Amino acid sequence: MKRFGLIGYPLGHSFSKKYFTHKFEKEQITDCEYELYPLDSIDELPELVKSVKGLKGLNVTIPYKEQVLKFLDEVDPKAESIGAVNCIKIQGKKLIGFNTDYIGFKESLIKFVGPNPMPDKALILGTGGASKAVKAALEDLSIEHQFISRNPAEGQLNYEHLHSEPSLFKTTRLIINTTPLGMAPATESLPDLPYHLLTEQHYLYDLVYNPLETAFMQKGIDAKCWVKNGLEMLYGQAEAAWKIWN
Repeated sequence: MKRFGLIGYPLGHSFSKKYFTHKFEKEQITDCEYELYPLDSIDELPELVKSVKGLKGLNVTIPYKEQVLKFLDEVDPKAESIGAVNCIKIQGKKLIGFNTDYIGFKESLIKFVGPNPMPDKALILGTGGASKAVKAALEDLSIEHQFISRNPAEGQLNYEHLHSEPSLFKTTRLIINTTPLGMAPATESLPDLPYHLLTEQHYLYDLVYNPLETAFMQKGIDAKCWVKNGLEMLYGQAEAAWKIWN
């Protein structure tokens, strides 16, 4: 039996197990299983790999996308430049890291914008592991980007800046939420933005997928913006991982 799974902590909200279990049933793949492996610490990874028979691949979620790097024997160049890994291929005793968030997001963004002109500037809300994959995809598409954070590092801005200098918010048509704000069960929460400045030309992309319509997206719907949740990105990164494992 070939085994695949997800590492992270906690794993109560996992999409991956449902997705792959359904995929195996639908495509009549009978020699594969997908399990959840919640790890209290990333230091438990080598023991997990040793103890699970037939383990061929792992997905990696919060909070280990960056911490996992030190346990890998090889890292795909794109994942290395991103600085985060969400997919591990296990070849014998070798662990090889990839970033399929980047693939999923990029393909999904291209579909989202469709035949319209691609926005030339974006705001990335949040600076966690997922934001790095988003940044890499935007760079590939030649979209200028600015990070917005509650605790900005050098070259980043805080949310207050968008309220005090509204021109940046008005002229940046693509806004991407990479924070967990709005995720179930705290569905009322949303990033602190000057939403009254939204226009029909704005694109709001939320990496959150549960609920399917977040409070952030609702603000966009109210302003007649284009809005999208993270579900298609999630499907895209899962299928990209499957290709890598096989």
